[in-house]
Amino acid sequence: MSRIAFIGLGNMGAPMALNLVKSGYKVLGFDLSSARSQQAHARGIPVARDPKSAIEGADIVITMLPTGKHVRMVWSGLCPLAEPGTLFMDCSTIDVESSRAIHEIAKEKGMLSLDAAVSGGSGGAQAATLVFTVGGDVPGFNKARPLFERMGKKTTLCGGPGAGQAAKLCNNMMLGIAMVGACEVFALSEKLGLTSKTMHEVLSTSSGQCWAATTYCPVPGPVPSSPANHGYKNGFSAKHMLKELKLAMEAASLTSSSTVLGTAAAQMYTLFENAGNSEVDFSGIIKMIRGAQNEADIPH
Repeated sequence: MSRIAFIGLGNMGAPMALNLVKSGYKVLGFDLSSARSQQAHARGIPVARDPKSAIEGADIVITMLPTGKHVRMVWSGLCPLAEPGTLFMDCSTIDVESSRAIHEIAKEKGMLSLDAAVSGGSGGAQAATLVFTVGGDVPGFNKARPLFERMGKKTTLCGGPGAGQAAKLCNNMMLGIAMVGACEVFALSEKLGLTSKTMHEVLSTSSGQCWAATTYCPVPGPVPSSPANHGYKNGFSAKHMLKELKLAMEAASLTSSSTVLGTAAAQMYTLFENAGNSEVDFSGIIKMIRGAQNEADIPH
């Protein structure tokens, strides 16, 4: 069974690494934050004293880090230290340009490489129900396949280097646009005298149906599991949605692509975050769309 080094033990990395530990893999983790390292160790994840120690003897190295800059730095430092043929797999949410660049770093050192972007949030990481969109070659994908099965429920090989990250950004741009649309529809229907239950029933069975409205419903009541029923907490935060939209807009700029709706959604989530709602679930933007007059009217 593979020996795995897991670099980055935050809200996503720690539960992913723990699921691998529970599946019997030999995992050695590392995080620059001593607090996160201690928390991971307390949960049952062996922790190394430094990245170099973490990758000693590892045949798979997984990174889950904040930005493309961090991933480039870690891969540049660790690839020369690993055994040739080691699989480097990045699960971070980063820009497509950086994602492609790290594949080149790995290739130059004789490593296999994958960008394996994840969707599903911290809840999906804990429940091992993540969705992986993967970029890279078939040998690397086949080597990682058993790990995907332990950490998630669905994995798609989307193409070559950077394709997994590109697919995720496109998907989440669609999600951001759809959520704004769903919130506008519910806000309008309320003013037209329709109940949220009625509108949800119509959207769920008619041509306007979409995941944002029917499964992750932005109003309390119709879908008990949605964050709307829990004060818009413990879901996919507005700051994370804004990060995804900004990365998508960056990709659109680099490829001279027209993204009128994506740009509008990014602008709206910027306003929402600037109003002090970074940690609010992204569906909470319905409060702003309804016309909240001040910050106190927006859920925190």
